[in-house]
Amino acid sequence: MDETGWRVGGIKAWLWVAVAELVTVYAIRRGRGFEEAAELIGKDYAGLLVRDGWGPYRGFKKALHQTCAAHLERRCREMLEVARGRGRELPKAVKAILSGALKLRDQRDAGEIAEADFQVELDKLEQQLRALLARPISGADNPQGRLLRHLGREFDALFTFLRLPGVPATNWMAEQALRPAVVNRKVWGDNRSWNGARHQECLMTVLSTARQQHREPITVLADLLRTPRSIAPVALPAPA
Repeated sequence: MDETGWRVGGIKAWLWVAVAELVTVYAIRRGRGFEEAAELIGKDYAGLLVRDGWGPYRGFKKALHQTCAAHLERRCREMLEVARGRGRELPKAVKAILSGALKLRDQRDAGEIAEADFQVELDKLEQQLRALLARPISGADNPQGRLLRHLGREFDALFTFLRLPGVPATNWMAEQALRPAVVNRKVWGDNRSWNGARHQECLMTVLSTARQQHREPITVLADLLRTPRSIAPVALPAPA
């Protein structure tokens, strides 16, 4: 899942997206909280949730979480660009742990490391992260302290992609799904009305889902316009 800023009638809103293997759902909502996210996947969603570190996503208590490693790496890189002296130690150490985790994933996927050795290396990464989290936080609101607190909250979701093969390390699928909308937003703006926003989220949902299911999007939309009754234009997963 992911979300980005939007505007409806000049008023601040949010564009949400949830991407699965065969279905993508968009929603334009007034808020950026758990309730809005739950509209897309259900508050009791119990599958895999790959997302960034935005706090409301942690409200899905039954889900298996993977926090986006790319967002964390970017945060560390931005801190290193402005930090000096000892202020560089923490983001540098976190960045090294993330790089080590991604390298370990690549070794596993390429069959270059035995299972026992893989587990040893994973344990080392977790121990390194715990050692960082054990550091005292000086200052109530400095970048290093905020990063440590964030890592503490996200600890259980950081290495899911190593524990379970096939789990993405980043939420790139959702970011890619948002990109065309963001490009359009920069060109022609957002929606003039909530009625227009509703039409746009429906169109984007059908178009993206049709492509995922190798259906011609224009044909799907034409079939919808011609039919005298409600139909499902693309295949949807059966309820669990």
